[in-house]
Amino acid sequence: MVKTFMANSQNVERKWYVIDAEGQVLGRVASRVASILRGKNKPTFTPHVDTGDHVIVINVDKMVLTGNKLDQKFYYRHTQHPGGLKAVSYRHLMADKPEQALQLAVKGMLPKNSLGRAMIKKLRIYQGAEHNHQAQKPEALEI
Repeated sequence: MVKTFMANSQNVERKWYVIDAEGQVLGRVASRVASILRGKNKPTFTPHVDTGDHVIVINVDKMVLTGNKLDQKFYYRHTQHPGGLKAVSYRHLMADKPEQALQLAVKGMLPKNSLGRAMIKKLRIYQGAEHNHQAQKPEALEI
């Protein structure tokens, strides 16, 4: 009888990947990163266990958006006070905080529970080409 393998926190092996986002489209980078954080690229994927790997994304200030999204797409937040809806266009968001734009896109693609909150902590985002995780020996990953 063949038993189905179920991963648990003791037998998960985590790797480190570095992704260069220069010239890449924001949504495509975000979906690939979310898949790796979730662990869907591994044969040992288990939905109720965090089997994902660590991801370092560099050069997020050189990411692009297709079409007219820079002016037509907005990031919304609310202050929890009446009339407190704040909207920021992606042109301003990508100019001021491009790492926040990627993090919000990836976070929206992860589960909305404690498992998703644990997965987003394995994401490191840097504007330039330098990162301080050389000791983990990350593998370069092409998108």
